[in-house]
Amino acid sequence: MKETHTMPDPAVPPTPPVPLAALLAREDLALRQIAGPVDPAAVIHWAHTSEMADPYPYLLGGELLLTAGVHVPEAAGSGAYFDDYVSRIVAAGGAALGFGVAPVHDTVPRALVEACDAYELPLIEVPPQTTFSGVARAVWQLMAQARLAELRRVTEAQQSLAAAASRPDPVPSVLRQLAQRLAGRAVLYGPEGTEIASAGRVVQDAAGAALAELAQVVRPSGPGTPTSATHSTAGTHLAAYALGAGQGFVLGVAAPAREPGDHTIASVAAVLLSLLTGEHQSGAGAARSSALVRLLLGASPEEVAVLLGAGRWVVVHARPDAQTPDAVAASALGAALGSSLVDLAKDVVRVLVPAEREPASPQPGWTLGVSAAVEPRDWVAADTQAARALARARATRAALVRHDSRPRLAALVAPDAAEAHSRALLAPIAGSPALLDTLRTWLSLHGSWDRTAVALAVHRNTVRQRVAKCAALLDADLDDPDVRMELWFALRE
Repeated sequence: MKETHTMPDPAVPPTPPVPLAALLAREDLALRQIAGPVDPAAVIHWAHTSEMADPYPYLLGGELLLTAGVHVPEAAGSGAYFDDYVSRIVAAGGAALGFGVAPVHDTVPRALVEACDAYELPLIEVPPQTTFSGVARAVWQLMAQARLAELRRVTEAQQSLAAAASRPDPVPSVLRQLAQRLAGRAVLYGPEGTEIASAGRVVQDAAGAALAELAQVVRPSGPGTPTSATHSTAGTHLAAYALGAGQGFVLGVAAPAREPGDHTIASVAAVLLSLLTGEHQSGAGAARSSALVRLLLGASPEEVAVLLGAGRWVVVHARPDAQTPDAVAASALGAALGSSLVDLAKDVVRVLVPAEREPASPQPGWTLGVSAAVEPRDWVAADTQAARALARARATRAALVRHDSRPRLAALVAPDAAEAHSRALLAPIAGSPALLDTLRTWLSLHGSWDRTAVALAVHRNTVRQRVAKCAALLDADLDDPDVRMELWFALRE
């Protein structure tokens, strides 16, 4: 398939562009278009001021370029200066040109008007009373308004999709709601590529065939398979999303237009459908419910593990790089890791993952700490391992850190003796979890004040004070490597 693009997974929709017509409608600016095509669909992404004779190197595309004509030579009207100037703006992807009248020029040069007409670049006359900073501020205000409207639209869509997922027929309800929100068609494809369910307006046969073909692009086929892809055909925008349950289900979307927040809305639907198809495929929902009831009634982890799947497990602790995790983000992470056993805490998401699905690479936007693979009876110890691995990952700014489970010197000491030694050595600070945690983290990071402060989310002076207090209470020289080794041995027990 030609022109197929994979897509990133933004946590929030990108800022919508501003219609040029909306900027021209601002009466306080008194802007006037005097050349170039009048296109209601024309948009600008930002405003940029430049007095360079060749602005091409400084443009990214989509700008309203503002100039007072300082760079224009006196004989520009009789030569090719303006043709060259406008052609470079168009080549850089500039959306429009704003020319300030006064203090340099009393009127917009006629040759510039003709050049903008020739190259079909909208030319805006900026009157003397309107400053360029005022134009830029108006652009940002319009962008903020559009952004707020788009976020409100996305939020309402998320709520309606979540409500649809709780209905008696959740999969068809989610598809219907998604199709309605995107004014298009939503299709769920099964592992064999067949259409299982669909909703929304019917698309042309060619677009339907192209959507089915696009679904094959994201269907799991090995490492490197994209999780989403886009394509356009016959004026229809297509998108496909691999569902995270790992069973080969794919969500396909076809719509006549694509707004900035559409990818976010479709991603939410993909997360919900991942959970729904995962439970439908394996009956995992009933198994999880049964396991929870048995745990509440006193069963051990080993007894309920068989309901969740045989074998060894890893515990993953995760923190998002930007905002506090919410239920949708936690579910999306669980789906990406191939597990629906997700626990959303205050600022950490914990996921219980079968060992064969242990994360092989970082998850975009997340910092992960992964335990060693353990039997169900060691889940509690694995949870501690994952927490320490996450703390180390955050301190070292690594996207993923695994617990090192190689045999160590501690294995040569009998567990009872090691535990007794640990209790005796750490007794002076045993009553202070903050001191124990600080000392453990500080030692694990080789005595780095800054990285320990990052890992514990405290000020570096607080770390210094706590470590100094540990040294005083333990009556130990923490600069001595032998002392550090003995304390590290004790803290690991």
